[in-house]
Amino acid sequence: MAQQVNHALPVGFQLDEYRIERQLSLGGFSIVYLASNREGQSVAIKEYLPNSLALRAEGKIEPSIAEEHVPAFRYGMKCFFEEGRALARLSHPNVIRVLNFFRANNTVYMVMEYENGRSLQEFIQKNRPAITENFMRNVFTKLLNGLREVHSHKLLHLDLKPANIYMRNDYTPVLIDFGAARQTLTDDTPMLKPMYTPGFASPEHYHQRELLGPWSDIYSVGASMYACLAGAAPQAADGRREKDRLVPAMIRWERQYSDQLLEAIDWCLCLNHLYRPQSAYALQKVLTEPVGPNGTGPAAGGRKAWPGQMVEKSKTWLGQVASKFKRRAEPE
Repeated sequence: MAQQVNHALPVGFQLDEYRIERQLSLGGFSIVYLASNREGQSVAIKEYLPNSLALRAEGKIEPSIAEEHVPAFRYGMKCFFEEGRALARLSHPNVIRVLNFFRANNTVYMVMEYENGRSLQEFIQKNRPAITENFMRNVFTKLLNGLREVHSHKLLHLDLKPANIYMRNDYTPVLIDFGAARQTLTDDTPMLKPMYTPGFASPEHYHQRELLGPWSDIYSVGASMYACLAGAAPQAADGRREKDRLVPAMIRWERQYSDQLLEAIDWCLCLNHLYRPQSAYALQKVLTEPVGPNGTGPAAGGRKAWPGQMVEKSKTWLGQVASKFKRRAEPE
């Protein structure tokens, strides 16, 4: 169905104990506001309002929902509420802090700490020279700390991308805008189009969604790292399944970054979920290993093999892809 345009709540509107200051973002699933609480502290409030199911006209407060969409809207609202409840149990410096969640205006709201900074997407667009090896390792090692905490609570992010990695002013990354509720909603309500982001979504996001797991978020981490270097999203996973045109990181940025970092990115981007790092810790371990003088492995010397038989298969595949691209580059 055609996408509708939802109007945000007006500036100055009193929403429970919060006052709306301005709209921060508008997406297909929600609207995010800057608001202040009774003590005058700034918070971010996320409003559940999928524009394929509900429409709020200008000047209105409650959304209008067609009768045939009421079951899907209510089910999505329940998923959103449950996600807020789960996230509220998390307390980690690299995960956005959920302070409150409540029902109002026939929908639900998630109140989060407001962070000063900008998204990683904005950062890489405006600060290309700053994307050094140290920057990559520092940012993504800390980000993986947050992701490990999320996964330890049996949660998945499922919409990890540079736009959803917030950079505080001290360059500390924070995971924001989880997509778990959107994914659950999509599973059970086929009238909604999927809410994933091409280029960053794993192959499991498109098909065989029963295979979604921590390795799916790891694919998105690898795609985000690739995007930091490229300045744009990598080829979408569904397109790669048909014809893989993605130039491996270890070919595209050879000698510009360490082999160890580039191999880690390519490892994350394996199409088969079994060939990727199976946990945030497995990837983090690689990113925190010191690089030797030749840039190819631990300081003890040599290139460190990735753990596991499946990973060895992925390395064989990467080697084949690398050879293919090198042959293309050779003069006739």
